[in-house]
Amino acid sequence: MTLGSPAHNRAALLAPALLMLAACGSTPPGQAPLSEAALAAVTADGGAPKDQLARSIDDLFAMPGLGETRAVVVMANGKLAAERYGPGYSKDTRFVSWSMAKTVTGVLIGMLVADGKLSLDAPAPVPLWQRPGDPRAEITLRQLLQMRSGLRHTEAGDPPYESSEVRMLFLDGRDNMAKWAEEQPLEAEPGKQFEYSSNTSVILADIAARALTASTSPDARRKAVAGYLQERLFGPLGMTSMVPEFDASGTLIGGSLMHASARDWAKLGEFLRLKGRAPGGEQLVPQRWVEAMVTPSPRSPHYGFQTWLNRPIPGTPASEHPLFPDRAPQSLFSLIGHMGQYVLVSPSQRVTLVRLGHSDSTQRPPMLQQAADILELYPVR
Repeated sequence: MTLGSPAHNRAALLAPALLMLAACGSTPPGQAPLSEAALAAVTADGGAPKDQLARSIDDLFAMPGLGETRAVVVMANGKLAAERYGPGYSKDTRFVSWSMAKTVTGVLIGMLVADGKLSLDAPAPVPLWQRPGDPRAEITLRQLLQMRSGLRHTEAGDPPYESSEVRMLFLDGRDNMAKWAEEQPLEAEPGKQFEYSSNTSVILADIAARALTASTSPDARRKAVAGYLQERLFGPLGMTSMVPEFDASGTLIGGSLMHASARDWAKLGEFLRLKGRAPGGEQLVPQRWVEAMVTPSPRSPHYGFQTWLNRPIPGTPASEHPLFPDRAPQSLFSLIGHMGQYVLVSPSQRVTLVRLGHSDSTQRPPMLQQAADILELYPVR
């Protein structure tokens, strides 16, 4: 082929395109080729560059220092974008919620408010607090939802038995968790300070049971709450795997113990992203309630109604935030559970990311940064 010939000219024109095509299919320097399992995790509706999405998800499973990732589900634009499981786990595995249950409890309360059975800014209907002169009578439902009741509480104790949550769940409060939580005295004026409290969510669950049945029978309380959740939330969302736990007194353990598949946790995230609508368009809880759930509390910019918010905390470094306000839209919100359970919902990106597994306190921050890498593949709309 001589210089200037038609064949040479065609080769010169095609060379840059061929190089670009080769680069698209090549492995970046220093990175191992993607496995079949990594590539198979991404669907045709990935909504992001397939190799980049596959690699970012693969890193959640394989990168050292992040803990054990057991399940990842990504929903983009309402469709399944990616799904992957660790060894021994599958789409049929029920994963424990831990504190992700709190957001379900927040939705439950919203439905009862919409039904006219509860009032958001009235004194919380806890009989024990209604005695004359009891200062706890001033605690409102809103304050309970926003974790600013003022009740004495220590979420994490050292040693563990000093934790109010541990005592309620496993020690002296385990048979009647709501009673134990409601007996706690005030340590602050109601409404004045934020204190994250799993026990508060159990109080909310007890209030829900009282709103649904006058019976004190444990079986009647269980049936009333479980039936209501199934009919009004789990059934319409197609959350067929959901199993909520109850204590011996029939109170929903609304702060920590619900079990569902990763796909069903993603369905709940999508329901919240759509402001309370089911996939078929049915409004299961008022839109304004979901908006209230993701509105910052007066005492905690990063917390709404039983839901974590991706809002900066004045005076707190981004590295100490429970989410990542420096790397994702502030409209992002999340269900967060003990040891690294997350349902991350980003409405402006039309994405829900579920990550379930086991990460300790040192592993969670880098794991969250890797989750942020996944979200950054999706544009803000």
